[in-house]
Amino acid sequence: MINRRKFLRHSLCAAGATLLAAELRAGIPLAAARPLVISTWAPNVKANAAAWEILAKGGKALDAVEKGVMVPEADPEDTSVGYGGLPDRDGRVTLDACIMDEKGNCGSVMCLEHIVHPVQVARLVMEKTPHVVLVGDGALQFALANGFKKENLLTASSEKIWKEWLRTSKYDPGDTMKYMKEKRSAGGKDNHDTIGMLALDAMGNISGACSTSGMAFKLHGRVGDSPIIGAGLFVDNEVGAATATGVGEEVIRICGAHTVVEAMRYGKSPKEACKLAVERMYKLRKGSIEDKQIGFIAVNIAGETGAYSLKEGFTYACRFSDGLDVVRSADYLI
Repeated sequence: MINRRKFLRHSLCAAGATLLAAELRAGIPLAAARPLVISTWAPNVKANAAAWEILAKGGKALDAVEKGVMVPEADPEDTSVGYGGLPDRDGRVTLDACIMDEKGNCGSVMCLEHIVHPVQVARLVMEKTPHVVLVGDGALQFALANGFKKENLLTASSEKIWKEWLRTSKYDPGDTMKYMKEKRSAGGKDNHDTIGMLALDAMGNISGACSTSGMAFKLHGRVGDSPIIGAGLFVDNEVGAATATGVGEEVIRICGAHTVVEAMRYGKSPKEACKLAVERMYKLRKGSIEDKQIGFIAVNIAGETGAYSLKEGFTYACRFSDGLDVVRSADYLI
């Protein structure tokens, strides 16, 4: 006979909806499903661990996602987020991040240079200004005025990769997907993407955060979905939250994270809602996105999680009171 803890964990990270519904019918309180934290891509188990330090002590989901996202932001080996991120085609590392809490408060920074932790700046935009988004030099000046230090984010290894790309690839961001796919096939370290993180705390509140260095070798000034509220991240405390990873241009076209949350509002499980968003995207863009990857993760207010991706290979990391899991997402193009 399966014990209740394993039963709940299975409901959260596998098929989900049926088992969770059974628990709810059995009268097990929703609080049994929380706290929890999930993030895009298997390597971010380390980010979840940092978030869990806050959640396990009864802390707020907002504080947890901020602390969690800061882990890959500071990791020089992570070429897709923060310090060590691959630069744009001009050799400049520009970062994007956003954060959103259970009350609909949100902040975002786009095309921010020289600051290791853009998620912290995004939170300050949310808490200290009447705005949602600051960009470029304005975001940098705001960060410096609030005590952040200007640093060089281009590591020696990322600079080497960039210079290699300049020699062997077109001076065009459109060639990026092919180049990075070849690196992955060759076993390169660039094996994941944007971090999107969602947390449900012991009080039953959800928050989320997203951070990225964007598409490698992009046009200077390019911004993807990650810092756009409603595209890369959306939180509605009455329903749940969602975040995205992959080629941001495609996520923006369907307001991806918002689409997932709205699908959950009307009865879809997190996995079903993520699948709906992927299907909508494919129907809109069929014939032009088959060589791209897009993935969504979601959590609802009951503590059920789910994910779906366009292509195989997408994973997400989960952390619960009884341990952690890495889950391989179902995908649309099998």
